[in-house]
Amino acid sequence: MTTPTAAHSTDAALTRAWAVLETVPDPEIPVISIRELGILRDVRRADDGALEVVITPTYSGCSAMSQIAEDVAQLKPYRVAPAWTTDWMTADAREKLRAYGIAPPTGNCSSAAPEQEKVVCFVLRALPAPSCPRCGSAHTERLAQFGSTACKALYRCLDCREPFDYFKPY
Repeated sequence: MTTPTAAHSTDAALTRAWAVLETVPDPEIPVISIRELGILRDVRRADDGALEVVITPTYSGCSAMSQIAEDVAQLKPYRVAPAWTTDWMTADAREKLRAYGIAPPTGNCSSAAPEQEKVVCFVLRALPAPSCPRCGSAHTERLAQFGSTACKALYRCLDCREPFDYFKPY
């Protein structure tokens, strides 16, 4: 994922755009910004000199994208880029999910470096059960494939007995 660099610091509009977009929260998980979640992919100059904000939805039917697009629209034009993957989430975002009561995704969807755009294959595979975000126990069970949103599954900790959302890896 591209982030503000020294090269961008010479372009005041790019620097300002990054600063503004750093504050745009995910509509469904407001403790994480769209940059931390990996939805904000880049801010750059298009061939015609206009600012281009590259955002990628977490999945093709993400109902939050209209709100995110509206929030990003203050820096037009923007475009939607390759399919989002949980591989793009920052370590801070994963910890914020855990602190918010949502188990972060486990494993990676690709072996490519996180900053590279890549093809993501949506193939069901066995992954370890997520740890409880409240007590840390790995003794958990899935109650439902879909939780409060389609990108999360509903789990329960078998030790503290608390239910929790698990952000599924994509």
